[in-house]
Amino acid sequence: MLSDYIIPGDKIELTRARGQVAKRSDGSDEPKKAYKSRLYDIRSEDEIEIDMPMEKGHLELLTVGAEYDLCFYAKKGLYQCYARVKDRYKSNNIYICVLELTSALRKFQRREYYRFSCILDMQCRKLSEEEKKQITESVEFLDTDLTLEDGVIVDISGGGARFVSEMNFEQNTLILFKFSLGNGKENTHKYSIIGRVVLSNPLEGNKGKYENRIQFVNIENREREGIIKYIFEEQRKIRKKENEV
Repeated sequence: MLSDYIIPGDKIELTRARGQVAKRSDGSDEPKKAYKSRLYDIRSEDEIEIDMPMEKGHLELLTVGAEYDLCFYAKKGLYQCYARVKDRYKSNNIYICVLELTSALRKFQRREYYRFSCILDMQCRKLSEEEKKQITESVEFLDTDLTLEDGVIVDISGGGARFVSEMNFEQNTLILFKFSLGNGKENTHKYSIIGRVVLSNPLEGNKGKYENRIQFVNIENREREGIIKYIFEEQRKIRKKENEV
């Protein structure tokens, strides 16, 4: 039963499903971004109600018929499924969105790592067929003479990253992903990691650019710990600056 995994009050993150273009009431495209919400009630095993998402104090009226990728932040862990907006209404001054689940709820491992928003230069390229056969080995087997394409990391975690570049990839494409973390001095560490493309979509409002999301493959523990340590230190710096204001 759904109630065995998620309960009213659980936080939810919604992102528009791949290939979906939802329209606002004025006919314009609904922006592709992550919405924050909360599970309001469970109607049945394939239907739930959530609070209508809000952005900077304004309601984001999700379009009926639009499909979304849902991530539930439950006490038992992170769960994911797909859902379609079935209805929306107002009850006791609360705006409610009714969602029909279009896939089974599953444990979602990829987002167990906190995603840190950032702006970091990176480079990448697709792996060749021969390189894919050696995927279980270290990245040292890769051909370092091949040209790398530039891009910008916009968020990163111990499990993967999201970046913007001029390259568009098919889902599950394996790529060499290179970037550096640190203060630009002796503490800077260079990373060369193999990543698997989870999502690759055109970047809205920026022709010729693509938003790509990858999951790190065969990453060594010391590298993952290094990324997590970097994120922790950057968060600490941000909190310190906020406290000084």
